[in-house]
Amino acid sequence: MAPDNETEEEKNTEPSPEIQATSGGGSPASEPQDEITHSLGQLELYFQNGRKLLTVPGGTLNINDDTRRLLALFSDGSFLVSEAHKFDGRVLSFEVLARKKKLMIAKPVYVSQNELNAIYNYAERNAVDIETDEDLASLQMQKDFVNVVTRAAEKKVSDIHVVVADSTQIMFRINGMMSIEMEYNKDWGEAFVRAAFASADISDSNYAQNEFQGAQKLGSTPLRGSKGKLMLPHNVLAIRLQFNPIAFGSQYLVMRLLYADDNPNGSGDLSSLGMTEYEENLFFRLRSVPTGVSIVSGPTGSGKSTTLQRNMIKLLQEKNYEINLITVEDPPEYPIPGARQMPVTNANTEEEKDEQFTKALSAALRSDPDVMMVGEIRTLSAAQLTFKGALSGHGMWTTLHANSAPAIIPRLRDMGVETFKLCDPELVKGLIGQRLFRKLCPHCRISVKEQLNMPSVQRLKVALGDFGIENTYVRGPGCKYCDGTGIKGRTSIQEIILPDATFLELIIKGETRKAIDYWTSDLGGRTMKDAAIERMLKGYIDLDEVERWCGLMDQRPAY
Repeated sequence: MAPDNETEEEKNTEPSPEIQATSGGGSPASEPQDEITHSLGQLELYFQNGRKLLTVPGGTLNINDDTRRLLALFSDGSFLVSEAHKFDGRVLSFEVLARKKKLMIAKPVYVSQNELNAIYNYAERNAVDIETDEDLASLQMQKDFVNVVTRAAEKKVSDIHVVVADSTQIMFRINGMMSIEMEYNKDWGEAFVRAAFASADISDSNYAQNEFQGAQKLGSTPLRGSKGKLMLPHNVLAIRLQFNPIAFGSQYLVMRLLYADDNPNGSGDLSSLGMTEYEENLFFRLRSVPTGVSIVSGPTGSGKSTTLQRNMIKLLQEKNYEINLITVEDPPEYPIPGARQMPVTNANTEEEKDEQFTKALSAALRSDPDVMMVGEIRTLSAAQLTFKGALSGHGMWTTLHANSAPAIIPRLRDMGVETFKLCDPELVKGLIGQRLFRKLCPHCRISVKEQLNMPSVQRLKVALGDFGIENTYVRGPGCKYCDGTGIKGRTSIQEIILPDATFLELIIKGETRKAIDYWTSDLGGRTMKDAAIERMLKGYIDLDEVERWCGLMDQRPAY
């Protein structure tokens, strides 16, 4: 079980004599189970001399219950493993995790499942809560962390920004807009950031204030050091944390909140995201194609993952769950009932993430998929494997950071994907650009007829004439229905291209304007600006929101 190339420290870190005596250095199968699992004196030997069980719930190593059932690690490096699971991959993964966190871990001693259960029962029954001032301060910061996340979750905040400089500011991003919610002193902010790092389930071994670090906190696990008492709000599925050093300050933490699905019944309803019949029909046509690559693009926070998830649910429903849908995600953000969702784990640095993502994607391609969903194309290797899946006869769906649907092809070309692949309409099936637009509150919105002197209204009149003036609204002062904001949630707006050879050839040649004109005329396409104007004239979004995402009303779309 233990690697051959052990360090001297690991070789010298043998289980304590008491534990060897208890387990016999191997399987205790020959000994009476009652003597081992129920003898209080035997169990006390594991915990004498201040020895602590690191894997107990709420302990130093926050692991899931399935892994905990197989093993136990003590503070002196003693490592017990269930005899029946000595070759289980979860045990090996745990050893790798412990060494990454620079914890002592000796060669495994194999014991019975009953003995492991008895050890954990004893540890939990006899847990002593001796709280020093440092413990109390740490627990208070854990509580503050949960309170901030809870407050954000109640408002459906997408991101929490914590900026620690001379003072600490906590900002919430709600419906795409930033606002300052709380202010504290610098010391509190530094302690808060450390507590956030300590709470993470996936992170580097140590917090480094002057380095860029990423981490993840799962909503289903208790916070470390909380002894299972502190949990994230039930509607928060996970939190992605990004720690950054900043000039003229000490720390800058950004937390992306991933919410439990607002779609608990697993509905593939795309119209609830804001799609019209036109967009739904195009997505249906893409789902009907058995092979090829379809790509959803947009900036961070544009709803790409949600659109892809709903679309995959719809695909499975349309195929009566008779296909094998495999996803590769870093990390899985939302559940897709009926799909096999493969997470990318054991990766901290960008190089490791790239390596692990490529490894998972290669494994997925060898697992007999019909359709695959790749969470995001970040590297050339991921792009190449995605196209390899399409070349080998699979339907491939993924996301990409690109400015628009037409910009997807140049973005892939810039990453290094070969031109002959990008020119092939049998491979490139769908190009989708998406943004999230703030929706107007229907109770307090204001007609632009009341604000005719605004420059944006003058541009509207040039672009759409009196018809535009009659049917367009702007954000109102706020009311009880929108909590005084004038905004009632967000809606997704897409531009969707089902390209042919001519379109792809024009894009590859750099003749973007000709390609757009060809798409909107010969292929019957509709730009995001046209789609946004349609929603604007129906009163769903305001004039300023259209210009914010699509450019001025009296200008052509800038691609």
